[in-house]
Amino acid sequence: MSKKIVVFGGGSVVPKLILNPLKEEGFEMIGITSMVDNGGSTGALRKELDVLPPGDIRRHLIALADLPPEEEWKKKLWDFRFAEDIEFSPGHFGHNFANVFIAGLEKNYGFEKALEILHDFLRVKGKVLPATLEKVQLVAELEDGELVEGEDEIDMGENHDRTKTIKRIFLRPEATAYQKALDEVARADIILIGPGDMYSSILPCFLPKGMKETLSFSKSKKIFICPLMTKLGETQGFSVKDFAKEIEKYIGCDLDYVIYNNFLPSKERIERTKEKGKFLLDLVPFENSLPKEKFIGENLISEEGIIVHDKEKLKNILINLI
Repeated sequence: MSKKIVVFGGGSVVPKLILNPLKEEGFEMIGITSMVDNGGSTGALRKELDVLPPGDIRRHLIALADLPPEEEWKKKLWDFRFAEDIEFSPGHFGHNFANVFIAGLEKNYGFEKALEILHDFLRVKGKVLPATLEKVQLVAELEDGELVEGEDEIDMGENHDRTKTIKRIFLRPEATAYQKALDEVARADIILIGPGDMYSSILPCFLPKGMKETLSFSKSKKIFICPLMTKLGETQGFSVKDFAKEIEKYIGCDLDYVIYNNFLPSKERIERTKEKGKFLLDLVPFENSLPKEKFIGENLISEEGIIVHDKEKLKNILINLI
């Protein structure tokens, strides 16, 4: 019997690194996204059409698509971008076709029906679900009490002092978790969390009411994949242990395993990665005294280029744990 794996996280990393490779191994995959994205094309559609954010949902859907060769055109269409002369937010140009398609379906049929249509259109193997169906914004409270609103500003914005640490994050307004997502969490064999940006991608998934409680009661094995580098404005000064502690605070229970990188690449690669990745600081440090029954340190980095997770290395570790 195939293991049911629920994966929490947004952005572009989780779909390519976790959802797609494990789908190809035959596991039953369920992706859950936070629904707080408000930047670029997604942010523009939210403002203009008053829809739920389509960005993370579209990435999860295409990662779990199982299209026959004669329907490969759908993947090209999914990633097509138009209106590229329009900058919706700093560094974000044009509308992604899939974002507009998802928004149009929601306006005509409601989000739940739109999600059914999208699963059929892409022949999704598994499920993609929102953490909540309510329209929310992510808010971060900094150490001095300042409030920073919007996932895009928390993630990449420069309109607040990024040297200040984040005290907590919350949703405005408060929201209830999507029941179908809760049902999948309750039935999961494995919960995978991350990797990704801590406060703007991973932790927002657990903020809707009911999600934390369901996770804490779930008998599933809970696995956290630690990011490779710290980030100014979110996790400056964090160690592997700090990342794990913060995850446990927001999910309301202990993690069973924490997978982290223990390989030190060249200084040149680190510097090149920092130049490419805005606000990236350094490799996440770790203590040699971390309990090995819970903390799994391995070389997780790709062999060359900028510092990113190696898909095959991580997949093999996850398969062994699962």
